[in-house]
Amino acid sequence: MSSMPQINRRCFLAGVTAVSAAALAPRHALAQPAGPFTLPPLPYPYNALEPSIDKRTMELHHDLHHGAAVNGLNAAVKDYPEVARMRLEAMLGRLGELPEAIRTAVRNNAGSHANHSMFWVVMGKGGGQPDSGLKTAIDRDFGGFDKFQTDFNAAAGKLFGSGWVFVTADIDGNLKLVSKPNQDTPLMDGQRALMGIDVWEHAYYLNYQNRRADYIKAWWNVINWQKVSERYTAAKDGDLGI
Repeated sequence: MSSMPQINRRCFLAGVTAVSAAALAPRHALAQPAGPFTLPPLPYPYNALEPSIDKRTMELHHDLHHGAAVNGLNAAVKDYPEVARMRLEAMLGRLGELPEAIRTAVRNNAGSHANHSMFWVVMGKGGGQPDSGLKTAIDRDFGGFDKFQTDFNAAAGKLFGSGWVFVTADIDGNLKLVSKPNQDTPLMDGQRALMGIDVWEHAYYLNYQNRRADYIKAWWNVINWQKVSERYTAAKDGDLGI
């Protein structure tokens, strides 16, 4: 199976130039075509994460990058009603069973849709540390919050090219760090992502340029630990979807 090519700086800047005109269009111009999958609204204003993540990046990232993945997924499944009816977690967990003609498009676009849908939810005006239940699991599985943060940052910093770093949680409450290239997701392995950071350049380049480490450090200021803790409870209950 092929995967999405890695983004480089020249391609990124060209992409920003191409989408900027579209971003200036009226909001209704970004409406999605008919299909089973929809772009979830941000649960906060575009500027809510400033200064850690700027408004313009959030507009481009959510409306155009995530929006394009939703449109791409709808286009991929439009002639496959059985696939179109599947939940994202089931679709991604059974990629090998999907028709070969759409497998790569589903992998890339459904993966992006799932990853970004999780990403928006686990952010907000936050910072600090998780509640006692999740913190106990972090202490047990990562050797304390400080070591967890250090190891997470290291994984996100060394991930080559584009991809994500996740914290997964199983039904027993066990936590693991998982790195994935491109728009791959732990859902493809039957796992659930508790939280995760997008280290594609489109997630940070307008504000941080090539300073990925600064973006990763700033990201901890906008983690919504209440939402992450809710996801942890759902994972242990077997109710966490994407």
